[in-house]
Amino acid sequence: MPNDSFMKLANTLHRALIKVSAGKRGWDFYGMPVIKLTTIGRVSGKDRSVMLTSPIKSNGDICLVASKGGDDRHPEWYLNLLRDPRVKVEVPSGTKSMIATIAEGNERELLWNQIVSDFPNYGSYQEKTNREIPVIILKENSGTS
Repeated sequence: MPNDSFMKLANTLHRALIKVSAGKRGWDFYGMPVIKLTTIGRVSGKDRSVMLTSPIKSNGDICLVASKGGDDRHPEWYLNLLRDPRVKVEVPSGTKSMIATIAEGNERELLWNQIVSDFPNYGSYQEKTNREIPVIILKENSGTS
């Protein structure tokens, strides 16, 4: 499992690639779409952004996996959206406001099985940790924030 410093560096380099390529590169990682997720920091109240893969996109909804590479701790972005589910998502076509919900029960099971079938690394992440890796669904926010 890469440490937090490595992951922060990788995120910084990923954002730089998108910036220097004027958005033409960096939106795909080994066949999986990439998004820039901005949450509101649960302690600072400031915007916090991270580059994430999104293994499922369907009808405008975006699915995320809070795997943190199989770490025993949840990723900070996940803890932030538990506090405030309003997020911003940047994709190649622009930025949109979305609302995060945590998939549970049968919904989570169906999504998890699809994710692991398409991207087996997620299954190996689950094997590394005792926590159930959360699956998050982002839906467009039609209301005001």
